[in-house]
Amino acid sequence: MSQPALPSSTAVAWHHLPAGDALSRIGSAETGLTDDEAARRLEEVGPNVIQRAKGDSALKLLFRQINDPLIYVLLAAAAIAIAMGEAIDGAVVLAVVVLNTAIGFVQEFRASKAIEALVGMVPQTATALRGGQRRVIPAAEVVPGDVVVLEAGDKIPADARLLSVKNLRADESALTGESVPSDKQVGVVPEDAAIGDRKNLAFGGTLVTSGTGTAVVVATGGATELGRISSMLREATEIETPLTRSMARVGRVLTVAIVAVALLIVGVALLRGYPPVDAMLAGISLAVAAIPEGLPAIITISLAIGVQRMARRRAVIRKLPAVETLGSTAVICSDKTGTLTRNEMTVRALWTPSSGAPGGEGGEAFEVAGVGYAPEGELRRGGAPAPDVPEAVRALLRAGLLCNDACMTCKGGAHGIEGDPTEGALVVAAQKLGVDAEATRREHPRLDAVPFSSERQLMATLNQAPGGERVIFMKGAPEAVLGSTALDEAGRAQVMAQVERMAAQGMRVLAVAARPLDRSATALDEADLAGGFELLGLEGMIDPPRPEAIDAIKACHDAGITVKMITGDHLTTARAIGEQLGLVGEGARAMNGTELSRLSDDELRAAVASTHVFARVAPEHKLRLVKALQAGGEVVAMTGDGVNDAPALKQANIGVAMGITGTAVSKEAADVVLTDDNFASIRAAVEEGRRVYDNLVKALAFVLPTNLGEALILLVAVMTFPILGGTPMMPITAVQILWVNLVATVALSLPLAFEAMEKDVMSRPPREPGAPILSRFVLVRTVIVAVLMTAGAIGLFLYEYFSEVRGGVVSDVAYREAQTAAVTTVVLFQIFYVLNCRSLRDSMLKIGLFTNPWVYVGIGALLALQLCFVYAPFMHTLFGSAPLPLDAWITSTLVAMSILPVMTVERWWRNRRERRAAEGARRAAASEAGAMMHRGGATPSHP
Repeated sequence: MSQPALPSSTAVAWHHLPAGDALSRIGSAETGLTDDEAARRLEEVGPNVIQRAKGDSALKLLFRQINDPLIYVLLAAAAIAIAMGEAIDGAVVLAVVVLNTAIGFVQEFRASKAIEALVGMVPQTATALRGGQRRVIPAAEVVPGDVVVLEAGDKIPADARLLSVKNLRADESALTGESVPSDKQVGVVPEDAAIGDRKNLAFGGTLVTSGTGTAVVVATGGATELGRISSMLREATEIETPLTRSMARVGRVLTVAIVAVALLIVGVALLRGYPPVDAMLAGISLAVAAIPEGLPAIITISLAIGVQRMARRRAVIRKLPAVETLGSTAVICSDKTGTLTRNEMTVRALWTPSSGAPGGEGGEAFEVAGVGYAPEGELRRGGAPAPDVPEAVRALLRAGLLCNDACMTCKGGAHGIEGDPTEGALVVAAQKLGVDAEATRREHPRLDAVPFSSERQLMATLNQAPGGERVIFMKGAPEAVLGSTALDEAGRAQVMAQVERMAAQGMRVLAVAARPLDRSATALDEADLAGGFELLGLEGMIDPPRPEAIDAIKACHDAGITVKMITGDHLTTARAIGEQLGLVGEGARAMNGTELSRLSDDELRAAVASTHVFARVAPEHKLRLVKALQAGGEVVAMTGDGVNDAPALKQANIGVAMGITGTAVSKEAADVVLTDDNFASIRAAVEEGRRVYDNLVKALAFVLPTNLGEALILLVAVMTFPILGGTPMMPITAVQILWVNLVATVALSLPLAFEAMEKDVMSRPPREPGAPILSRFVLVRTVIVAVLMTAGAIGLFLYEYFSEVRGGVVSDVAYREAQTAAVTTVVLFQIFYVLNCRSLRDSMLKIGLFTNPWVYVGIGALLALQLCFVYAPFMHTLFGSAPLPLDAWITSTLVAMSILPVMTVERWWRNRRERRAAEGARRAAASEAGAMMHRGGATPSHP
């Protein structure tokens, strides 16, 4: 008779079943499975491994680099040129294609290894009960129904329902985002509990930090939470960056236009009597002239420069296009712990009951200044410094210090703690207010302890006081500690009101109590904890926001960027932190994972637009949030440090991982890694991203007029120039065009990547994702400069040629000198024009003549190369150039300088229009506000 199939792990709420029922449902027993049954199940469900996704082959990556319309045009031009005997022209064009392909291939070959990192989280071995005997087996052979033994230091092999625990705690931060180890229990939890609240489950890939336990495996391999994340990671789509989309659109438009005009010029040439070969060469020359061959290298190098600058500001870029995408970011979804907060639990509030008032009436509340683990701060009462530390406060701090296993550390001047972060906060608070930790522990030696357990929700220690008497100190959850005190119902209600007051501020609250032991004992028993304790007070702690994160969030808001906090913490804590950070106003709406699960995709899209704090979220919730924002047209940056963040990091337009606390999985899935885990570094990276985009637009505004100008020069020549001796007259050849496009253009455009940041870079809204990179302004300027350059180059060519011929110079020599003069004029045009491109709004005098010395380095290098082009004999052979007399240089310089007054007028006219438009918008807004006030009788709020 065949065995029944195993139940699907996703179809059963294992955390909502009693332990015995879970064993029955999975078909196992407390003694585990037999070897035969385990083998059968292994055959049925497969090994406990996470499947790896197959990556793209090298050939596919290579084809992706070539699969571009402009590349096809260049390849066709090179092939035609070589077939027609123009080997040098064809070889140079091919070299450009090979260079651009190599750059793209190397970049993509460093593909994401996130799935492999997930595989590495699965342990190699596990301890399981087989037929009642403990056996160490390969983790890959663990099957549903196996009973596994868990001990401190073990990596859990699969998802399992706990059967027994003894002070068991597990670090699940990588999976849930919780910064504090999770206390495990055996009891049933609600069916709709979030992953972080499923205290009776142990999750594969997480780490046992303390205690022991046994558990029955309910899911292995791809069915585990880790496996589900792996599946989501494979399904998460790589989002095309705004720059990639814009450049692809530019490439498509340019390709169609270039092919059409090249065919047109071939047709016109044939009609004018050009030999077919010369007509084809004219078309090839126009294609080479119109394609900005140096642009891919300019973009790549500009992004690489941005990478270096961001690295200096603690943001390491793993994927080059991420540099520019950061500048387009409209929404930042940030993790809380360690990114927006310090990840250093800090006691911020104290409360002590008044002496002689057992009911707690009239208790005193205090604040503790200072944040983090540095023992620096003071006691405050009502916002003002307290004159001294009351004895009741000292007693509270002393008890919290003694009922404690953590200790302070100081390495290299940096303060830290060893042990549980919550206990560390109590030690630091005592030290801040003058209670010396080491001295106090020496004076009150510990005799025994009852460690914290999830069942008791408290910890107790037996200490010997300096006079020899025994004292029991207790700390833990307020409900648990109050149960051991002598407080009546009214007194407990008074204390719980204080607990709720602190909790509403996002604090984790511990109650502390003590009682003398009326016997000379060296050990504690259960009866000693049953009652008779005096409540010493409450200590409220929180992981405080980073001050620099508050400033960075304000700067992001000023820049039109929305910041949303997504955390695994509880809703109350998340909302309180959100208010302190300035993410939301007091009482603003926050949403938890349970609510998210109930929303449809359309409902979620509407909710995510107005909600900025999300708590108790699971990995699939983070992924859905990112997708919902993207569906609304937003460019989304997502930060995270855990395995649970990896799918959302990969799905986001920009994934930002934490370099210090981040898991290998999150770092591999991300585009950016922060070396200091600080939100302020994200703000700095966004600032640098906007700077990179601004400078790329400047480079485009500089490069494109040259290409259009060269194409116009050829077009005018084919349509109007005479054919001398059967050979068409051309002001500039294809090889000379490549000289200008690759040498001159790159030498001058690259220094623009070093331009200083525009003053308004973080006071303007993010660029619209669909906005074309070639704005109306860039197109208008491109036409103006191209026409001016065409007129200057053709005019100089004709002037030099006919002057030389009339002077008796052989026509061939005159022809080469005239072409050299035309090329030189184009190069000088570029030199004067690049000075205008340093800022697209302000004059060079306003931004500073020497704020970017690299521009002058580029100009100097280009002049040296152009002198070589004009006077070096080997250049004459390669490019058909010829020496120029001094007067030709002077004439070319004067013609090229005409760009300066034209650009001055253009800038004045554009700025005037923008000022008028802005003034019109302000008047319209003021008029609308006035109308609203008139209709509603209320004063409009300040923008």
